[in-house]
Amino acid sequence: MGDLKLMKGNEAIAEAAIRAGVDAYFGYPITPQSEIIEYLMAEKPHERTGMVVLQAESEVAAINMVYGAAGTGKKAMTSSSSPGISLKMEGISYLAGAELPAVIVNVVRGGPGLGTIQPSQADYFQATKGGGHGDYRMIVLAPASVQEMSDFVSLAFDLAFKYNNPVMILSDGVIGQMMEKVDLKDSVARWTDEEVKENSPWATVGKTKDRERNIITSLDLDPSHQEKHNEKLLLKYADITKNETRIEKIDCDDAEYLFVAYGSSARIAQKAIQLARAKGIKVGLLRPITLYPYPSEMVAKMADQVKGILAVEMSAGQMVEDVRLAVEGKVKVEHYGRVGGIIHSPQEVLEALEKKIIGG
Repeated sequence: MGDLKLMKGNEAIAEAAIRAGVDAYFGYPITPQSEIIEYLMAEKPHERTGMVVLQAESEVAAINMVYGAAGTGKKAMTSSSSPGISLKMEGISYLAGAELPAVIVNVVRGGPGLGTIQPSQADYFQATKGGGHGDYRMIVLAPASVQEMSDFVSLAFDLAFKYNNPVMILSDGVIGQMMEKVDLKDSVARWTDEEVKENSPWATVGKTKDRERNIITSLDLDPSHQEKHNEKLLLKYADITKNETRIEKIDCDDAEYLFVAYGSSARIAQKAIQLARAKGIKVGLLRPITLYPYPSEMVAKMADQVKGILAVEMSAGQMVEDVRLAVEGKVKVEHYGRVGGIIHSPQEVLEALEKKIIGG
């Protein structure tokens, strides 16, 4: 049995990393995710599991340490918040190009620039459209509770090693700082050297009597080779889209209108649904759990049922573009959000539905 504890979202991620048998965490403090590295330092996981925890000299150093550890077949992760993730983007592109599994946590804050330490969801484009260079994709998981902050760590590593691809847990300052009960999973032992070789036959563990050395790189100066590599990546991304798209549907069976929201905005939209139904407005919620791959088919199916869709997000309007692409003009799609670190209220979301969709 696991343990039931009251924890912050950031703390839940850190404890889940220890229990998931993570080998190494490399990070750098930045609000509102600093509790992740603070918790790990305080817990001394090297004494519990042998996990290495290191505060790097910068975000750039941290992501390149992840690259090095991932290249040896180890479970490696890092975390940061928006400006720090921007600094990691070159390394994330290298991870994707070299097909290395790793987990990156982004607890999003308001921007652009240094912005504010208050919560935001304005890193959606960065996470899902490739904030670094080249034709690459990360799998992106969007937790909406402290429980999911915990659960998604092991899920992220499972997906990372299944597809040899970086996975991002895209949270925000609300989920990272809020406290809820969380059912922590039992600990999993870190892989032995033999298990590393079994689970990561591509890893750079040196030449042995059983095999030659592996070489890991994202560099290929032969354009024909590089094209074949990119084509291989595209096939992998197609498999990810086919097999790993995840959603949650709430009150959708009889819905005449639909909210599409993820993360903390989905929690707010759930309360807005209660307010709406008390007024006789039948509205449901489709919550993307994977932001990449995006649940376009599910959104399209709901567009055949409802009269209009409101995309709710703490940004100037980013995910709404994917909603519109999925809907293909079948019904009206509008966006409602607050920016600058301001969190919208359920009443504001309902009023936006009434004004922009029902009465628009």
